[in-house]
Amino acid sequence: MGDVKPWDMINGTPRATKEEAERRFDICKACPQLVELTSTCKECGCFMYMKTKLEPATCPLGKW
Repeated sequence: MGDVKPWDMINGTPRATKEEAERRFDICKACPQLVELTSTCKECGCFMYMKTKLEPATCPLGKW
């Protein structure tokens, strides 16, 4: 799995633990593909602050 959609935030998709979500987002913040102003990924277009909170989500670059 790993292909998540925005509506997964409200449809009951399992959430990552707070620690895991923070670990993932820390990786994103260090990545050159992150647009800091919007926290979106240039690779997948997702809002990474939200995507990192979804358990089945994956980084499009395989970083987490």
